[in-house]
Amino acid sequence: MILHVVKYGHPALRQKGARIEKITPEIKSLAANMLETMHVNKGVGLAAQQVGKALQLTVIDVREIKERPSTLELKGKPADANDFMPLILINPEIKPSGEAVDDREGCLSFPGIYAEVTRPECVDVKALTQKGKPIEFRCGGLLARVIQHEVDHLNGILFIDRMSVATKSEIRPELDELQAQTKAELEAGS
Repeated sequence: MILHVVKYGHPALRQKGARIEKITPEIKSLAANMLETMHVNKGVGLAAQQVGKALQLTVIDVREIKERPSTLELKGKPADANDFMPLILINPEIKPSGEAVDDREGCLSFPGIYAEVTRPECVDVKALTQKGKPIEFRCGGLLARVIQHEVDHLNGILFIDRMSVATKSEIRPELDELQAQTKAELEAGS
């Protein structure tokens, strides 16, 4: 089922997600619906907050992006990141490492808005899979960037919070317009 992706200005985007203590059929269904929603919207990641749920759950799939490669290591050995896609991470914890690099980011909650964001190039990840099994890996490239972006969402942090003041002021008109539109939609719906 395709879910509604909330846009900038919606209060759910600023909520820290609750830990998922038990992987219920509802959580599995939510994850499946989030994957479908992400693919339909041509995204590479989607956090539960983006569909109005304050939970520690994100879905990721970077297979379609060939021009921005991803790396993945399991137990210190290189692995093909595509073999792990789509990735469903529950209660993820990350430890960024490596040099900080600038790259362009977008977000399904900010349609049409793209800007440079600085993030560490690698990240160590610990999470649960949809089956409740622990998973640990290190990743780099696009996958590391997407995981950091999505884990930020799970903590109520948006990619605009990571932008330089200059970058954010460049896109301020679009941000203000999107926020006003979201506010109007929320008021009309209540």
